[in-house]
Amino acid sequence: MEIRVLGPVEVRRDGAVVRLGGSKHRALLALLVLNANRVVSLDRVIAALWGEDVPATVTNQVQQAVSKLRRVLGKDATGASPLVHRSAGYVLRLDEWGSDLALFERFAQCGRAALADGRPADAARDLGAALDLWRGPALGDTTGSLILLERPRLEERRLAVLHDRIDADLALGHHAELVGELTALVAEHPIRESLRERLMLALYRSGRQAEALEEYQRLYHLLDEELGIQPCSSVQQLHQQMLTSAPNLHVRPVSGSPATPDPPSEHARWEEPIVPRHLPAGTRDFIGRQEQVKLLDGLLPDGESPAPPAVVISPVSGTAGIGKTALAVHWAHRVADRFPDGQLYVNLRGFDPSGHALTPAEALRRCFDALGVSPQRIPVDIDAQAGLYRSLLAGKRMLVLLDNARDEQQVRPLLPASPGCFALITSRNHLSGLIATEAAQPINLGLLTDAEARELLARRLGHDRVAAEPQAVDTIISRCARLPLALAVMAARAATQPDFPLHTLADQLLDAKTALDAFAGADPATDLRAVFAVSYARLSADAARLFRLLGLHPSPDISETAAASLAGIPVAQARPLLATLTAAQLLIEHRPGRFTFHDLLRAYAGELVHQQETSAESHAALRRVLDHYVHTGHQAAVLINPARRTITLDDHVQGVTVHELTDHQQAQTWFSDERSVLLAAIERAVAERTDTAAWRIAWTLENFLDGQAQWGDFADTQSVALAAAKRLGNSFQQLLSHLALGCAFCSLGRYADAHTHAGQALELAADLADEAGQAEAHHTLAWIYGQGGDFDEAVHHMRLALDLYRAADVPHGQADTLNGLARLYVELGECGQALRCCRQALDLFQQIGDLQGQGETWDSLGYAHYRRGHHDEAITCYRQALALLRIGRDRTTEAETLVHLGDAYAAMHSDEPARQAWHDALTILDELSHPDAEHVRAKLHDSRQFSLLVPQPHPWTHD
Repeated sequence: MEIRVLGPVEVRRDGAVVRLGGSKHRALLALLVLNANRVVSLDRVIAALWGEDVPATVTNQVQQAVSKLRRVLGKDATGASPLVHRSAGYVLRLDEWGSDLALFERFAQCGRAALADGRPADAARDLGAALDLWRGPALGDTTGSLILLERPRLEERRLAVLHDRIDADLALGHHAELVGELTALVAEHPIRESLRERLMLALYRSGRQAEALEEYQRLYHLLDEELGIQPCSSVQQLHQQMLTSAPNLHVRPVSGSPATPDPPSEHARWEEPIVPRHLPAGTRDFIGRQEQVKLLDGLLPDGESPAPPAVVISPVSGTAGIGKTALAVHWAHRVADRFPDGQLYVNLRGFDPSGHALTPAEALRRCFDALGVSPQRIPVDIDAQAGLYRSLLAGKRMLVLLDNARDEQQVRPLLPASPGCFALITSRNHLSGLIATEAAQPINLGLLTDAEARELLARRLGHDRVAAEPQAVDTIISRCARLPLALAVMAARAATQPDFPLHTLADQLLDAKTALDAFAGADPATDLRAVFAVSYARLSADAARLFRLLGLHPSPDISETAAASLAGIPVAQARPLLATLTAAQLLIEHRPGRFTFHDLLRAYAGELVHQQETSAESHAALRRVLDHYVHTGHQAAVLINPARRTITLDDHVQGVTVHELTDHQQAQTWFSDERSVLLAAIERAVAERTDTAAWRIAWTLENFLDGQAQWGDFADTQSVALAAAKRLGNSFQQLLSHLALGCAFCSLGRYADAHTHAGQALELAADLADEAGQAEAHHTLAWIYGQGGDFDEAVHHMRLALDLYRAADVPHGQADTLNGLARLYVELGECGQALRCCRQALDLFQQIGDLQGQGETWDSLGYAHYRRGHHDEAITCYRQALALLRIGRDRTTEAETLVHLGDAYAAMHSDEPARQAWHDALTILDELSHPDAEHVRAKLHDSRQFSLLVPQPHPWTHD
């Protein structure tokens, strides 16, 4: 059986083409061949075959495609299929001759080794055989992202082998024969300087010096016009040698077999190959990172094979000080025995505080030194150096650890091309170019967990010392933001003072003027400011400005629309800047469209913004982002409760982006995402004496916090809002804050405080002659009395509220009050009166089109029937209520109705339906961390309560 991907993808058995199926089957086979003997994850299969247009049945389609390929590929001599399933995905097991791609690589290795050893005839034969395997563009009849990512990479590998074969033919003296081929290649790749250089040499050695010089002029003008650059140094050097007829250009053709070499001189020896063992010492107290170590282990083959059957590239990325080198060195030592031909290590110094990163040529020179290559043998041209490097690694099992890489360009010449080699790269950048073109397997590092951070300190300072002061250790871990480098600096400081208690160090961290002062030092490798500054210095001006401004944001978590508002730019302009900061590991995109960074980076951004932005610019940026939260929050609040009394907003300032929301669910999701940010924004607004923004953001949160049973935060934010309204001297804002506090304190069971605020709201509403405000105050008082069990007083205030709502012509208030009256009448045993109120409320809610209100009223109807003993009618009403409440997505009220439904089933001794309803209610209440969850849990665990318990949640719902 032959599997071919160097052209149209096909399988041949006994010389005949086997039908593969559709394009998806061909693409899947190609993907597996390109990653032969390595696990290809399901996510990668889906991305390669479908891109972003993923069907709902994608997993089933992948399984069907795999089954089809298994039938096509058949079984090996042992009766097993070469295509096997692993927990992480699929593996196609192939030997070194199992595909034309593997055969191509094998011939190419042999040819390059022959070329490096001075055997051009053998090299030309093997390299030509490799090229003969190509039947057209690789993956010729596949589609999708596989073509975009893999075809260019394979084409580059073909061209590299073609270069080497041409070099072999030049060494054999086939100059004239090469001119035609090179002329066609140059026409196809006009700015590929290496091909033009070879054409110039072939022409010159064929006695066509003038044409060779013309080729240089064509290249010179083309590069100048197209790219504004000059030819590379090797082409310029060749041009100069041609002008002076340098003797070394006239080489004598060699025969088909290599001649006996001259005896080596004292200064030009070919040293015996040595086995490099260049890994630095591992960290003695390395802890954690089990997931990343497991991912790296998974890149090596299972079973007895000591090294990968193909070159594997894995970049380990993460922010400064996160422990990339420690992980890479630790893992490299673990697997060193699987690479018997040696381990190369090069610190590329891509983010060195000195600012000097190794050039690829400097890095290659270090590799050549490690491999024992004499200086006389090293070519001048960087491409030739890279070729020699790959030839030296050909056929070997070598681990190459490239530490602290700056970017892809610095790394690519150092990547081995030989099966059996493994390149492990660390960088602060994601090196996404390697992932795209070299199929590198990325590993990303995050902060340590609290437990890992504590273990790191314990291993360095002793477990007894750490266990003796847990509070001080918690402070150290928190102030170090769980960043390994920061923890290591603090551990070193504590180790040098073994007699000092750890709380002394913790106090120093707390007393530091800024968060980074405690980590300052003479060594730029451990001074966090210096470490962060290297990454910051590489940013563009716009990305650097955005990073600075993020230090002003009230929370480390920010959405892309909020970031755009902070910078005063459109989202389309902010998005690539955020991507730049993420690629530089100065931000983490922890969810699509949401970004964060750890506290020490945030402190660094805060320092920069105060140093480099004027106070006016900083104030304007903060004003923009607060306006973003005010206007987006107002929109979300109205979507959650359309019947709510609205507030009037000024137009937002220029540069603000408002996140557009269209329905109740989007509003709920936005509040859930931004809850902690909005709480922090209120505090920041107060600190900056922006009381209007503080009050407005608190107003937007009212219904969301109440509906999520987050009454502590509800009371806290409204207390801050009330204080802000008093400073502003705004009576209407004070009225609304008092009403909100009455509700919040009532939910918390603090009835005296609730009465106080509702009473103050009533007084303010009377002073303002605000009938709707008075109605809301009486409504709130009625709810408070009802919760306290004084149902007669509650009915009194509810009737006053109803009269005032009617006088103010507020239909929703009337409907809500009628529903509240119904619940109270039920508690007083007047179920007939309750049913009449429910029907009136339902009519009003239907006229208004309020589905939420209708659902709550159906729940009240069910409650009235339940208390009358009409359990069938109650169940019907509760089911109708649930249907409406689920449309409105009110999870709290839905849970309450489910509890009521369970009670009705229990009263009829329908145990299983009762348990199911309570179970569904408990699921919601647990998700909301609602205090009523324990009450429902007790129902489920005590079967004796089935027919005895009466529902205990709030007797009526206050909007």
